[in-house]
Amino acid sequence: MKYTEGMLRDDALKDKIIIVTGGGSGLGKAMTRYFLQLGAKVAITSRNLDKLKQTATELEQETGGTVLPVACDVRNWEEVEAMKNTVVQNFGFIDILVNNAAGNFISPTERLTHSAFDSILDIVLKGTKNCTLSIGKYWIDQKHPGTVLNIVTTYSWTGSAYVVPSACAKAGVLAMTRSLAVEWAKYNIRFNAIAPGPFPTEGAWERLLPGDLAEKFDMRKKVPLRRVGEHQELANLAAYLVSDYSAYMNGEVVTLDGGEWLQGAGEFNMLEAIPQEMWDMLETMIKAKKKS
Repeated sequence: MKYTEGMLRDDALKDKIIIVTGGGSGLGKAMTRYFLQLGAKVAITSRNLDKLKQTATELEQETGGTVLPVACDVRNWEEVEAMKNTVVQNFGFIDILVNNAAGNFISPTERLTHSAFDSILDIVLKGTKNCTLSIGKYWIDQKHPGTVLNIVTTYSWTGSAYVVPSACAKAGVLAMTRSLAVEWAKYNIRFNAIAPGPFPTEGAWERLLPGDLAEKFDMRKKVPLRRVGEHQELANLAAYLVSDYSAYMNGEVVTLDGGEWLQGAGEFNMLEAIPQEMWDMLETMIKAKKKS
């Protein structure tokens, strides 16, 4: 068994109807692929219908599953409502919502226009709110149990310079996750989140670290395990959290980052850079001081 392989039994999501926002590429596509392999039917959404159709065809041929591509700008309430209705019309019902659609870019905050700041808040926080409220109201009205998985980030609770709009939006999504986990549990609706570390994707990483920045700021050096994540690892965790195997898990955020944020959080973690020879010298100095 390898971490690059699927971990759940083949029928773990049999007949489940799942919506994955931002499902046409990157981590959304990876999660969709594994959901299909586990027996689910998946609706994937984004603004780019051509990319969605291409992904749907590819994944259906690869897995033998059923993918419904639906164009939807999650920032727009009417489009979210229309997307929900399309999924219900095609599949009959909805079981699971994965709020994965996101936007981000690096910039000193003082360089941002108010509209640039708003664009990230609108996609990440408002978009997640729109999808959650629309589908949540549907579940409550239909008395249908539901599961929501939100993709956040470790700087949801630490904050991060140079991605301030994203940090603000993701913090809001995490607060929504924990709040509704309590409020909507009485409707048999569960909420959980994943906070991924570095999982390189073509589109997002090229925008965040353009040119030679990816080589200059090697993310592997920030991770104690000295590697980045494999997409299947995140798909495995996502599949578990939306499956009935995690039925007693509610309101949690699971960090999947190889220890990255903890390495940055520890007061003296930078001492890892000290070579063994210097440790020997420091030990000798400390012992000498104790004797004096």
